[in-house]
Amino acid sequence: MSLVLFLTFSHPTATAAASHLAAAERLVAALPGLTEGLAMTPATTSDPYLDDGRPPPLVLQLGFAAIEALEAALQGPAQAIAAAIPSLAGAMIGAQAMLARRFPVPDPAGSAHPCAYLVSYEGEAEDANAWLSYYIAHHPPIMARFPAIRAIEIYTRIDWCGPGGWRRENALQRNKVVFDDPAALTEALNSPVRHQMRDDFARFPPFHGRTTHYPMHTAICPRAVRAR
Repeated sequence: MSLVLFLTFSHPTATAAASHLAAAERLVAALPGLTEGLAMTPATTSDPYLDDGRPPPLVLQLGFAAIEALEAALQGPAQAIAAAIPSLAGAMIGAQAMLARRFPVPDPAGSAHPCAYLVSYEGEAEDANAWLSYYIAHHPPIMARFPAIRAIEIYTRIDWCGPGGWRRENALQRNKVVFDDPAALTEALNSPVRHQMRDDFARFPPFHGRTTHYPMHTAICPRAVRAR
């Protein structure tokens, strides 16, 4: 398990310019204590059950081994990263620190530039412990049956300290499944496993709130390596 900081840039029409994104990725890679830096931008796929509209123009997923390093990143360096993307000026930026759980898949090898399906449960469960316990015990084994799946990660919320100015997000849970490209993700979403996922979803303990599902191209920020 590790700690993850999500920075979500929300804008109805803007797109991150490639040159600005490259500059931001270099700043991400230089963050002290960073174990993983991912930059996610919109992809296109087809889900037989859901269409949550246009994905956010940018989501940064920043991994840390210690909460101190994560919180330090929020005290200035993260603002510099946002400033390096003027094409997203005016975007609302949401921040949330979470605990990451990773689950095994049959064949984790794959593309260096994968496609992720990023899901966020932005409400509340009537019994959070029962909801999370059911989800973590039952949903990942079904996800692992997706054809050509490369990774499964589930994130649960933690308490964290950060500066004001950004929207402080409080999703109950997020999760991510990873594939080689949008075509592989589309094939998985239209496989029989997707129907099994919906059947299991109907068995979840009561939850009230918004849930989003976004396909995202995922790039590894250059020189972002696991801290020793």
